[in-house]
Amino acid sequence: MPPTIDRLPVGTQAPDFEAPTPEGTVRLSDFRGQWVVLYFYPKDDTPGCTKQACNLRDGYQTLQDAGLAVIGVSEDDVASHEAFAAKHQLPFPLAADPDHDILNAYGVYGERNMYGNTFMGTKRTTYLIDPEGTIRHVFKRPKTGDHTAEVLEKWHGVTDA
Repeated sequence: MPPTIDRLPVGTQAPDFEAPTPEGTVRLSDFRGQWVVLYFYPKDDTPGCTKQACNLRDGYQTLQDAGLAVIGVSEDDVASHEAFAAKHQLPFPLAADPDHDILNAYGVYGERNMYGNTFMGTKRTTYLIDPEGTIRHVFKRPKTGDHTAEVLEKWHGVTDA
């Protein structure tokens, strides 16, 4: 039976990972002590994924000023990420996970259904992770064109609580 999408819940310790990026290696543990926006997306250079990445790019300075780091993850390889990041001038790391190790650890890869077709793929999901590595919010249906504002609004909500 194929794996199902079973995202990690709020309050869970975010699984550490190490993955290649066009700039080298990224490890979640390297971001301990700061907030992390860990976003999973289906595929480089597709309309929705490009819209989301460019929205995060456009809001990147605001996110950084608030103390939030951004890491993108997809099953694309490093060469694909390099071309995607260069084409759209993305300032944050894109982790390559072609073997689905990270995607599976976060429960975002599995059987999907779109337009009546069933296939294996990544469910667009963003985790807001606190400085201690705990998942504080899960965006199950991120707004691709307004994701920065959505993240900041939720971050303000959990940090002001």
